[in-house]
Amino acid sequence: MSSDITSYRHWRSGQDPAGIVHLTLDRAESSTNSLSREVLDELDHLLTDLKGATPRAVVIRSGKRNGFIAGADINEFTAIKSAEDALQLIRRGQEVLARIETLGVPTVALIHGFCLGGGLELALACRYRIASDDPGTRLGFPEVKLGIHPGFGGTLRSIRLVGPLAALEMMLTGRTLSAGQAKKLCLVDYTVPERHLDNALRALLAKPPAARILSLKERLAGLPVARPIVANFLKRSVAKKADPRHYPAPYALIDLWRSFGSDETANYKAEAQSVARLITGSSSRNLVRVFQLQERLKAQGKTDVGRTRAIHVVGGGVMGGDIAIWCALQGLQVTIQDLDRTRLGQVVKRGQLLFSRILKERRAVETAMDRLVPDPEGRGVGRADVVIEAIFENADAKRELYRQLEPRMRPDAILASNTSSIPLEELAGALSRPERLVGLHFFNPVDKMQLVEVVAMAASSAEALARAAALVLAIKRLPLPVRSSPGFLVNRILMPYLLEAVTLVEEGVPPATIDRAATDFGMPMGPVRLADAVGLDICLSVARVFARHYKTEVSARLEQLVAAGHLGRKSGKGFYEYGKHHESRSAAGDLPPAEICDRIMLRLLNEAVACWREQVVADADLLDGGVIFGSGFAPFRGGPLQHIRDAGAEALYTRLRELEQRHGTRFTPDPGWQELFQEAQTQPPPAPPL
Repeated sequence: MSSDITSYRHWRSGQDPAGIVHLTLDRAESSTNSLSREVLDELDHLLTDLKGATPRAVVIRSGKRNGFIAGADINEFTAIKSAEDALQLIRRGQEVLARIETLGVPTVALIHGFCLGGGLELALACRYRIASDDPGTRLGFPEVKLGIHPGFGGTLRSIRLVGPLAALEMMLTGRTLSAGQAKKLCLVDYTVPERHLDNALRALLAKPPAARILSLKERLAGLPVARPIVANFLKRSVAKKADPRHYPAPYALIDLWRSFGSDETANYKAEAQSVARLITGSSSRNLVRVFQLQERLKAQGKTDVGRTRAIHVVGGGVMGGDIAIWCALQGLQVTIQDLDRTRLGQVVKRGQLLFSRILKERRAVETAMDRLVPDPEGRGVGRADVVIEAIFENADAKRELYRQLEPRMRPDAILASNTSSIPLEELAGALSRPERLVGLHFFNPVDKMQLVEVVAMAASSAEALARAAALVLAIKRLPLPVRSSPGFLVNRILMPYLLEAVTLVEEGVPPATIDRAATDFGMPMGPVRLADAVGLDICLSVARVFARHYKTEVSARLEQLVAAGHLGRKSGKGFYEYGKHHESRSAAGDLPPAEICDRIMLRLLNEAVACWREQVVADADLLDGGVIFGSGFAPFRGGPLQHIRDAGAEALYTRLRELEQRHGTRFTPDPGWQELFQEAQTQPPPAPPL
């Protein structure tokens, strides 16, 4: 690079001896590159500076070690007040990227690390793309997860480059591709080790790759006569996972592509208008909120504490085994202890299956298996940085185990309980050093549920809690700091919801009807099927803990099913029977779906208000994030408390009072509703947080 480097706040520009201009994005005061208004404005100025010049090529690259460009600046989304504001922002991005496309000289994106959303749209505006083949390189369009679709020209350029079927699959799923997958798709031209990016650039300029010809299948799918058929097929496929009432973005994208014509200017305009409509809708606003809540939870684990390298798990049941397997998958040395050697063998088998499914490559699977060590005698206790207790929910049994473990643990090791409902204070009495006891409450299934509650009691040390949160983040999970109390946050909020569903079953409402009301609300799974999935024995155990601390009764139906050995999916039968197909029966006198929905969801919302009032977590945002990532609460609603704000606290409170009069005190509104009313009167309606 020559010495005549032009610097802006976020960009550097310089020309090397070969006549190649390098535009390097290194966004100021940020660890990650993203396309803010200011970044786009500076890029526009740089492109103006090139007007009249005839460089051999223009290269766009990143000055950040972690990646190319993560996408548009999400925080700017929250400042958009109207569709007109959104349209102006989107059109601005389109205009700047169009200038790259029409520079008149070869343009090349040199990609390492993440290249997502608007970052990939910028790369597609270049004539060529070269990507590092490092495992950290990921390319994709995750916009659908924010309730929108690409808007800086990405819909047109991706379809033009790789064809409608491949491009729409990327945009509709939000999945990211490795560099190798992107090369196979012809999304990038070359993949090389990062240290060879500049060599590959010179080779590409010396001998440009031939233009790609789309496959016959892609060409046929793009024909005007075929588009309606393909579009209808895609909508049916998307509908299996996303309800158009709640998630309009994928359907808007399909309709946009279906209506594309020969006038590209009109197509770009339609793309911008579509995104502008979506980004100002409630679904997108709440999905952006969910993204920001996720980042807030990640921040809880970004602490300056020592790294955990070895863990010891006690308990080879489903939860203990799956915790051990997941930690081994993420690179930790894991020993797992259980008196039942058969259980340990089952853990190893499940680990083999998960590692093979995720890692695929034989050597990587073998390496992961080497990290998962059955340890019936518990020899790993003395070597572990963290000991995780994951035995059954019995306080006496846990206390006795702690008395055996503590003398064998390293002085600097922490002890974490995976208890799902027992307050830590009830367990700490067995320890001479209770300050190193914390809760690490994982959710089932461990390989899919993102949240882990990091439970603190008054005696827990700040260092132990920080190390626990850092461990959660290191294994690619979201740590939620929670105050020790019966049921903690997620289970406490879910339990009234599940119990009301059981009450409805006892009243004769079919389980499938109850579950349908919940999924229509936006829950990923209905409460009856959720209870079966968790295990009715576990639900009963948690319900008994709740009954000791809160004004709840243990369901007789739940007691009967567990006594009969009908534990849900794991036993083949619970409220549903598994292994056979059963049509849901239609019962005479069924309650209206709206009535069912109100009863189950208002129990949940009322308990969320109680947890907020009692400060089980620090604030409303952490509560919403915890319930979304711990239970799958309808993401497009932004969390229980956000939903209360959007739906109107007073209207929901009135409905609770009506249900209280008809069904009794389990619907009595928590005193926290009054605090919500006061908050609404003294503050403007909250924008998405953070």
